[in-house]
Amino acid sequence: MFLSALELRNIIESSFLPKRCQCTLSPDLSMTVKVFGDHKTDQVDLLVSDIDASHLNGCREINDLIAGLRSELAQKALPQQYSPRSRAI
Repeated sequence: MFLSALELRNIIESSFLPKRCQCTLSPDLSMTVKVFGDHKTDQVDLLVSDIDASHLNGCREINDLIAGLRSELAQKALPQQYSPRSRAI
């Protein structure tokens, strides 16, 4: 890892603004990212754990991680698609 834990946390947490994001990094370089729904409640919109931060060795890897997390967050924010069951007539 070429960045300090503090720098990496700051990059990831600030990439989700204006949402509140909390990034924790354990000594074994396992990362957990929580993205909260708003600033008033502690409702978690996204929780991803066991991210291997040892592979975050450059801007591309960090950007790919953030893009993946944003994609997961967007997927969870989509309303459930209604799919009517086929009916035999």
